[in-house]
Amino acid sequence: MWLSDTSVRRPVLATVMNLLLIAFGIVSYTRLQVREYPDIEPPVISIETYYRGASAAVVERRITQRLEDRVSMVEAIKNISSVSTDGKSEITVEFNLGRDLDAAASDIREAIGPVVAEFPEEVEAPNVGKTEMSAEVLMYLNLASDNHTPLELTDYAERYLMDRFSRLSGVARVRVSGGNRYALRIWVDREALAARQLTVNDIEDALRRENIDPPAGAVQSLDRQFTVRINREYRTPEDFKRLVVARGESGYQVRLGEVARVELASSEARVTYRGNRLRMISLGIVRQSRANTLDVSRAVREEAERVRPTLPPGMTLENSYDLSQFVEESLHEVYRTLVIAIILVVVIIFVFLGSFRAVLVPTVAVPVSVLATFMALDVLGYSINTLTMLA
Repeated sequence: MWLSDTSVRRPVLATVMNLLLIAFGIVSYTRLQVREYPDIEPPVISIETYYRGASAAVVERRITQRLEDRVSMVEAIKNISSVSTDGKSEITVEFNLGRDLDAAASDIREAIGPVVAEFPEEVEAPNVGKTEMSAEVLMYLNLASDNHTPLELTDYAERYLMDRFSRLSGVARVRVSGGNRYALRIWVDREALAARQLTVNDIEDALRRENIDPPAGAVQSLDRQFTVRINREYRTPEDFKRLVVARGESGYQVRLGEVARVELASSEARVTYRGNRLRMISLGIVRQSRANTLDVSRAVREEAERVRPTLPPGMTLENSYDLSQFVEESLHEVYRTLVIAIILVVVIIFVFLGSFRAVLVPTVAVPVSVLATFMALDVLGYSINTLTMLA
């Protein structure tokens, strides 16, 4: 009762306290992140291992099963799932809530260390990383064109668009989906190889041996110093066609162009992405875990408007998916319900008491209480989401 008695005896103090609650509540509201649901993420570790050229069955037998046996020795594991595909093994380890993610990643690295040393030389070192469930794509922007190839679309996006969107506040990274990248493809003629008594390994060894860019050192004098650079001999497909693969007994040089077709093409010809009958690629905007969903989405839309006039003729950039629309609509519905509830409380009190003075108290007290609650949310590290607003 002392709080109500003090407020009655000292109305100026009560007014100042309410104004302070409103001011700090508004500041806390601007600091809170906006989400659709609370930020509850189980600790998850992912292990990716690449074994180029191996089938899914070989990857499962020689990589995935051996890693799973070692990972299962780590404590506090809730679930282990794995996927083995051609050339790649991916293992997802979910720990119990409360398990420190950094310590879990360190324990997994120590557990798989002995078995990794026994892998074939062609196997790349496993990549152990922490998986953030909040690292979902917030928006998808489709870069489409009817007169540009997927290679050209991907090249333009990586050169000019990814950096512009990645530097926006709250954006963690930009994913490119459906894109194709330039690569030098060598189509081997097995009959030509057999006629010269060569194998694919001979071509691979020649590429590893010749296609290098070694340091050339420096030239120094008393007054000057020069860094020596050696021009690479292999830059175009025509250069690679002249690469010497082997030498015969008579000194004849077998060149790559005699046993293979060399061309600059897509690194993966089996991937294509089309929409509305147009070739396109998709830019996925991933927000930072603590970033405000609505602010990030608004910044991306504004940047997209600035990008569109600079696109080459025939290219379009359209927004195909925006998670913030669902978040914004859900919160607006909660705000609308809250306003309706306040109005109903005021009307019911007036109907039963018939006094405007009695109505004034809840009319002022309810908004002040709501704004003061944002202070507690900010201190406790909560977010504005559907559940907290309903509470």
